[in-house]
Amino acid sequence: MTAQRRHRQQVDYEHVGHDYLENRSLKGGAAGWVLLAGLGVAYVISGDFAGWNFGLAEGGWGGLLIATALMATMYTCMVFGLAEMASALPVAGAGYGFARRALGPLGGFATGTAILIEYSIAPAAIAVFIGGYVESLGLFGLTNSWPVYLVCFAVFVGIHLWGVGEALRLMFVITAVAAVALVAFVLGMIPEFSTDKLFDIAPTGAAGASEFLPFGYAGVLAALVYGIWFFLAVEGVPLAAEEARDPRRDMPRGIIAAVLVLLCSGLAILLVAPGGAGSSVIAGADNPLPAAVRAAKGEGSLLAEVVNYVGLAGLVASFFSIIFAYSRQLFALSRAGYLPRWLSVTGRRRTPYAALIVPGAIGFALAAITQDGAQLINIAVFGATVSYVLLNLSHIVLRRREPGLERPYRTPGGTATTGTALVLAVAAVVATFFVDEVAAAITAAIFVAALAYFWFYSRHHLIANAPEEEFAAVEAAEAELS
Repeated sequence: MTAQRRHRQQVDYEHVGHDYLENRSLKGGAAGWVLLAGLGVAYVISGDFAGWNFGLAEGGWGGLLIATALMATMYTCMVFGLAEMASALPVAGAGYGFARRALGPLGGFATGTAILIEYSIAPAAIAVFIGGYVESLGLFGLTNSWPVYLVCFAVFVGIHLWGVGEALRLMFVITAVAAVALVAFVLGMIPEFSTDKLFDIAPTGAAGASEFLPFGYAGVLAALVYGIWFFLAVEGVPLAAEEARDPRRDMPRGIIAAVLVLLCSGLAILLVAPGGAGSSVIAGADNPLPAAVRAAKGEGSLLAEVVNYVGLAGLVASFFSIIFAYSRQLFALSRAGYLPRWLSVTGRRRTPYAALIVPGAIGFALAAITQDGAQLINIAVFGATVSYVLLNLSHIVLRRREPGLERPYRTPGGTATTGTALVLAVAAVVATFFVDEVAAAITAAIFVAALAYFWFYSRHHLIANAPEEEFAAVEAAEAELS
């Protein structure tokens, strides 16, 4: 095969043969909109079981409530924009593909890198929380959870290697079990609810401090990072575009249904967990829901044991599904030449084995070395918020620059909707520096290193006929003709 090369938009493209893409193809038709909605809920459901509660220590219940309301608005507005872009550009690159069309190769790679940081780090954080739940149950006599982390990554990466259809169906079942546990928790804690328990953190001397906002106005900003945890990663649904049955119809239905479920579950947990046990009781817990039940009903509570055991399903569901997400984002960037090409090769069962294994190994190492779920969350959230800024900007740019683009689904409110999400996403980026400067600095350093790799190497070795690049090439050709 003789490669054809050309230069465009400050990058160099190589036109590869059919065998290159044949060795990097996914299994189509594996998921309808119900499975896609289940995937969206699965991405996030661990956030109901652990992580969000750290926001109580930053902003108190009132601060976390305001922060969650703002982030719920951001995600809802952003999801409408993503639904439109996913229906118009149904490719595995998803966020990278959308930004590539709107913002060019550098913007596309920057967006894909930010998403990859989010999805590579989040499983490590969730593994730490799974370890916390296992230790709280006293299983296996563990005093250090690294064996739990190893088993999680080995087993669930292995299931994804088995096949996407099998993995998505199993993920759906695990998510349903976790949802039942959330319903049982909410119903069991309602009798224990008291508004006094919501406000049991004493006000500090911060500006604007009160019983409602014990850490003042700054606490609201600091709590944004943890309000995100109720929704973090739902934007990953479009990564399944090439494996969906009818992505133009099913993607909007799946991702919107998912966010509606998450809005209801997040509000319920935010009310009854601190309202039943006390905000101060669960503010620092790695396993806040069982801790809340034990505080409200006593150590021997059957509900606490049920929520603890079944709560593992929620953590496992998100862990399991985000492995899918990081593999597809890495697969798309690699297939297009932005990252080393060997990472996108698929096996006999059409699963990208290197894109599954390599981030999994990195995630295990991070979990085992740090064992700090809160800091890992902050790193993941920093990557996520950067990607949200770029994704919402991409929707606005595409609406204004390509009004004639076929859009099977159109965002209610148009660019005003994603403009609202853009403003809130910028605020969330700022908030990450207030909460954990070290985590923000680490993430920024990774981001800068990746951009340097792009500028000095990969922009000279891109693949012209990767699906995301072909979408962009068609747009460029149409612009030249007009």
